[in-house]
Amino acid sequence: MEHAPYHDLLALCDAFASHLNISHWRVSFLARGDGQFFRRLMTGGGCTVKTAVSVTAWFDAHWPADLAWPPSVPRPSKSKKEVA
Repeated sequence: MEHAPYHDLLALCDAFASHLNISHWRVSFLARGDGQFFRRLMTGGGCTVKTAVSVTAWFDAHWPADLAWPPSVPRPSKSKKEVA
């Protein structure tokens, strides 16, 4: 099965929003200051690699301690620890 564009970002958004019982709009606003960011991705829009890296880093820094990071999504902080 092919990895859908932006699948990782949407998986992070879904898990984060569900865990905190907040909307995708709120997650978009928190992560990007733009409530429509994840909606655009869900409807076929895109973003730059720089934005994708920035949003992934935001999730990494704000991820709840009591929520498992989605196993299908590489976690930036984990990668840094493995390299060190």
